[in-house]
Amino acid sequence: MRVTGTVQGVGFRPFVYRLARELGLTGYVLNDDRGVLLEAEGGRSKVDAFLTRLAIDAPPLATVERVSPEEVEPTGASGFEIAASRRGGTPLALVSPDVATCAACLLEMADPRDRRYRYPFTNCTDCGPRFTIVRDVPYDRPLTTMAEFEMCGLCRAEYGDPSDRRFHAQPNACPKCGPTLTLLEPGGESVGADDPLAAAAEALRGGAVLAVKGLGGYHLACRAGDEVACAALRSRKHREDKPFALMAANLPAARELVELTASEEALLLGSERPIVVARRRPDAPVAHSVAPGSPDLGVMLPYTPLHHLLLAEVGETLVMTSGNLSDEPIAYDDAEALRRLSSIADLLLVHDRPIHVRADDSVVRSLGDLREAPLMLRRSRGYAPASISLPVDASRAVLACGAELKSTFCLARGRRAWVSHHIGDLKNYETLRSFEEGVAHFERLFAVSPEVVVCDLHPDYLSTRYALAREGVETMAVQHHHAHLAACLAEHGEQGPAVGAIYDGTGYGEDGTVWGGELLFGDIASYERAGSLSPVPMPGGERAVLEPWRMACSWLIAAGHDRPSAPSALAEAVSPERWEQVAALARSGFGSPSTSSMGRLFDAVSALCGLRSTVTYEGQAAIELEAAAGAGFEGEPYSLPVRDAGERLELDARETVCAVARDLARGAGTALVAARFHAAVAVATAEACTRIAAARGTDLVVLSGGVFNNRLLVERTFALLEGRGLRVLLPALLPAGDGGISYGQAAAAAARLAGSRLPT
Repeated sequence: MRVTGTVQGVGFRPFVYRLARELGLTGYVLNDDRGVLLEAEGGRSKVDAFLTRLAIDAPPLATVERVSPEEVEPTGASGFEIAASRRGGTPLALVSPDVATCAACLLEMADPRDRRYRYPFTNCTDCGPRFTIVRDVPYDRPLTTMAEFEMCGLCRAEYGDPSDRRFHAQPNACPKCGPTLTLLEPGGESVGADDPLAAAAEALRGGAVLAVKGLGGYHLACRAGDEVACAALRSRKHREDKPFALMAANLPAARELVELTASEEALLLGSERPIVVARRRPDAPVAHSVAPGSPDLGVMLPYTPLHHLLLAEVGETLVMTSGNLSDEPIAYDDAEALRRLSSIADLLLVHDRPIHVRADDSVVRSLGDLREAPLMLRRSRGYAPASISLPVDASRAVLACGAELKSTFCLARGRRAWVSHHIGDLKNYETLRSFEEGVAHFERLFAVSPEVVVCDLHPDYLSTRYALAREGVETMAVQHHHAHLAACLAEHGEQGPAVGAIYDGTGYGEDGTVWGGELLFGDIASYERAGSLSPVPMPGGERAVLEPWRMACSWLIAAGHDRPSAPSALAEAVSPERWEQVAALARSGFGSPSTSSMGRLFDAVSALCGLRSTVTYEGQAAIELEAAAGAGFEGEPYSLPVRDAGERLELDARETVCAVARDLARGAGTALVAARFHAAVAVATAEACTRIAAARGTDLVVLSGGVFNNRLLVERTFALLEGRGLRVLLPALLPAGDGGISYGQAAAAAARLAGSRLPT
């Protein structure tokens, strides 16, 4: 029998061994490049029972995709054994994501009589590092970063005993033979503490900023309630406003920080242990500098023994943010961490188990009653590199290079695609190097040699330049918003056709303008632009992304105010002279590319409300506008007409912007204005999608793009569309933002190679 799926490093072979022994079968089981291979010999009824139970009773971390049996001549074996792994074929084995520490290991760590008492690297086949330590497949210890640690006699006995839960647990270790902790000064000298963990906790309690080597990289930590420490961390990291993630010791501690629903608690407790964005409690014991101005907090629970021990030792919630300077990838190499983090951290808590692949924490948001699956904001540790199916065969090996922001890449072969961990924003050499290293590792790990390399249409993206520089391959370009549509369709097993409302900040349009409020009709291979938000100038180009007040000025001019005065809410942020200079740019179009971006419309309304005239991270203005709107939609939606514009529809937001400005001038509250604006976008989107679907003869609608990270907008638009009898798809396995672009590119390439075409 050949068993494929995630069946290595998850306790599958000992499960097979115990099942065969229970049924009185003989034979063997082994790992190889393709998954698990086994022979089972015995009576027909027992072999049939064995086949049935292989998938039904598999270990919790295993994913059995297929069991392929083949009858062979009996060998007369006298027993059942776990045989040595084999290599030599084309690797098809799936690598498991990293898994949070299990309950059994936590009990051992807490037991003073156990030899792993307070050991920060305890693990078993049900938990521990996987993806971040694997160098090659099959997933065996010599091919991981644990190869240099020779197991002691007791660990070796566990590792070799099929009845033990540590049987072939590749990172198996104990204080006698495994990785150890060291506390370092920023210069790299050891502090010389007898108990580095206790010394690190004492430093944190004293107000220090600590760099902590975790599972997929370094964190920067301090006490969440210490304003001085949090402000120092924010200053040193050059992170002005973006909220810090928090790590709470357990679920009761998390409940003191955020108001958790049942679905949010389930996400926190899942084996992936993502950061869960949830509503902040009014009395949450956190410093102002943790998440200035945000009604939400991003909270996670410990997922390694080291985190559990550190949180318990400190006795309170910690900031646990990525170990980097803003815009750089997370540090994961020890020498690199000393070089990059010594100016931020007062001390570094390190260990000697190498990290092979950097992996940031994943970030999710619950959609409440809308659906069980969360809204994936960042897919990385705990989820990557789990494969995602394609609805069509990639007949040739594909590498899709993604976009620029929130970069990922994707390899595809046959019906299987591997989307990378979160890389970051491809805007500097450090992140590009991380991207290139990741591509090389995935190509080796999954034995994919790309024949087709896919990129975004934007010629200046570093991902596009990388794709075009690859030699000996065919290149293919996929329009940014079509990739969003294709990604959502493909992950749901659909090929289309469908209507897509694809809203984001920036995407290179086929007409050379900046798209971002797109109404598409298409399938995974092709599309047509069925409508868009009415375009306006972006005064100063990219400057308008960082300064939303520029978009407020541009939209007011588009709405008929030829020489608008700066709204009172912006009087202190923008001088009359600068306002008029930008207005002149918008009127003339000079240095002001045209954009249909929905993200920029949200920016404009946020600025008009006085919420955010400038931003320090992507989406900040829109995030604060959503927060201002609160949990409900009060009052009537503003008018946002859907007009016929030749062969396309146009969402004409000029009336909307006029109404927003008028209400604000009359003294209307920001919450009311923000809520009415959100409702207007939802109603207009539902109307436009309904009209396009009826005209094209489909009932399927996709909502995607970074703007649909907005829970209020998603919930209202989803409900309106379903109420009109349409089927609505939202991204579930991948982010709605640009983290899902690479998978969409791969899906589009596979469909084009297969000859798919949009029905006429």
